[in-house]
Amino acid sequence: MKINVQAVNFNAQDTLLAFLNKKVLKLDQYYDKIINANIFLKLENVGNKENKTTEIILEVPGDELVAKKTSSSFEESIDLACEAVKKMILKRKEKI
Repeated sequence: MKINVQAVNFNAQDTLLAFLNKKVLKLDQYYDKIINANIFLKLENVGNKENKTTEIILEVPGDELVAKKTSSSFEESIDLACEAVKKMILKRKEKI
């Protein structure tokens, strides 16, 4: 699986990128046919504290799985987005 990360409106630290890679690589154990993982980390200019958005787009054969979550920290939004994508993967495997 190839992982592409784009940080929008900020520069991502190495620790955050390492955390992200670890979480996304775990998705391989649920579905081994993932081609690409495009991840967008966005820092929104909103007045409230929940302004950190993670969007994960997984390219699998014949489809794309998309999860977008917002929370007060990038770690939490990455966790939430990975959980959502994991559920989509498991649901997709049931259909096959």
